[in-house]
Amino acid sequence: MEGPILRSLRELRALRTPIRNANATFDQTLTPLERCALWITNHVGSMGFFLAIFAWTISWLGWNTLAPKPLRFDPFPAFVLWLFISNMIQIFLMPLIMVGQNLQSRHAEVRAESDFEVNVKAEHEIETILLHLETQTANIEKILLYTQSGRGQG
Repeated sequence: MEGPILRSLRELRALRTPIRNANATFDQTLTPLERCALWITNHVGSMGFFLAIFAWTISWLGWNTLAPKPLRFDPFPAFVLWLFISNMIQIFLMPLIMVGQNLQSRHAEVRAESDFEVNVKAEHEIETILLHLETQTANIEKILLYTQSGRGQG
């Protein structure tokens, strides 16, 4: 006769599947263009990129304000060429960053699903452990009652 614990342990072992690596699973689904968008999103959102753009802007505006007049190529105060290049950078980066953010969101969903699977497995294992402990406690109480009643003395 099989008790509930053995049945639960067998069920638990049957349900046990290897835990998948959500990061590896997600990485395998990315196309080269999506990898490029993620790379750009990660690097454009860095302090290094900000400092590069800041230094470029200061250099550009400084040169075209303070350099000798014949060497200036983008006249003060309009800086038309600088505005054009800056807007082109923004126009090209904005959709790439949005694509990268969508991919990061998809990755977060894959990780959340994986976390949920792990939590469900852990819940089943905890329930099995609790059932096992309850059965052990009941058996220990039976043994104690048996030994205290004098039947165990002999």
